[in-house]
Amino acid sequence: MTREVRIAHKSNVSLEIFAVAAPGLETILARELEGLGIIGAEVVEGGVSFRGNIAQLYEANLALRVASRVIVRVARFHADSFHELERRAKKIPWNEYLAPGARVRFRVTCRKSRLYHSDAVAQRFADAVNARIGNVSIETATDDDDSADAAPTQLFIVRITHDDCVVSVDSSGELLHRRGYRLATGKAPLRETLAAAMVLASGWDSTRPLIDPMCGSGTIAIEAALLARGIAPGINRTFAFQNWPSYQKEVWQQLISKGSVRGIIGVILASDRDDGVVKMAVENATRAGLREAIQFERKAVSAINPPQPPGSVITNPPYGARVGETGPLRNLYAQLGKTLRSKAPGYSLAFLSADRKLDAALKIPLETELRTTNGGIPVRLMRGVIQ
Repeated sequence: MTREVRIAHKSNVSLEIFAVAAPGLETILARELEGLGIIGAEVVEGGVSFRGNIAQLYEANLALRVASRVIVRVARFHADSFHELERRAKKIPWNEYLAPGARVRFRVTCRKSRLYHSDAVAQRFADAVNARIGNVSIETATDDDDSADAAPTQLFIVRITHDDCVVSVDSSGELLHRRGYRLATGKAPLRETLAAAMVLASGWDSTRPLIDPMCGSGTIAIEAALLARGIAPGINRTFAFQNWPSYQKEVWQQLISKGSVRGIIGVILASDRDDGVVKMAVENATRAGLREAIQFERKAVSAINPPQPPGSVITNPPYGARVGETGPLRNLYAQLGKTLRSKAPGYSLAFLSADRKLDAALKIPLETELRTTNGGIPVRLMRGVIQ
């Protein structure tokens, strides 16, 4: 039996929503959704699916710290011929997402289906859009669509598997790690979503100190400050759904007006031996409106002075695969471990690792909290208590 799913944008209509996350971060994302009052979310590989209304769709984009993007399923149907595909595509309510003159991208994947040519499938959908809307500019979708001009272009994601087609509309625009504050980066920038995941998974109590002794462009400290103050990560950016003809501005205004900013009780210290990257971190924190919330300093790891009571050390040290070779880094890790054992006993430690030999050089008992990737490199979030 053929089943079609459409959405009509009324505040009380239940939508089929999928929040995308990097592999390994799905469980953290599910906890975030639970904190937003989303009930019955299902964790699957690559993200979390849930049902929600328009307000919850908007809030997911605004408030989720770990998600990469949020998409809405707009149609499901069976199609084993182009004739059937064209017929079904014409029934999709394109006018809810697109106005005349819009720029559109289709990202299509076809697996084990009679319709196996992705470009031909994309063209059929483009024809359906132009037949309904008219004067629409169809553009080529990249694999990632993570480009600076992604926001003005509406992305649709089409997946055909065993002749079953699922069509989704991207509600986010630019990927959600683009908070808008980080214009300056160091040699190996850490995505904001992964930095937020590190803070959330570390178990940091925001009333206690947090230290990043290798802060780079300051992403971990800034994400921690946003979390501690209760500031939504998407508060200073725009989203694709705001360009939809069905956009409900009053719902959005209610969401952004109800946010409350808490004061930070715990001290956040961020330092790096490179004066240039510390200046970048200060610039980024200033753009985020958090300059006064974080204490930045240029200093070597050995010069850190952790305050009391014990809090958390959360950092992303170099691990060879991206910045330098593993061998020379062992001395750095040994120095880091020696300093932390001497100056920060009782603190918890969380850091990204790609090499167990480097982990061992710290001489701190560690456990693997989660596995993911950073810049395409498999990494583990390691946790331990400094003794």
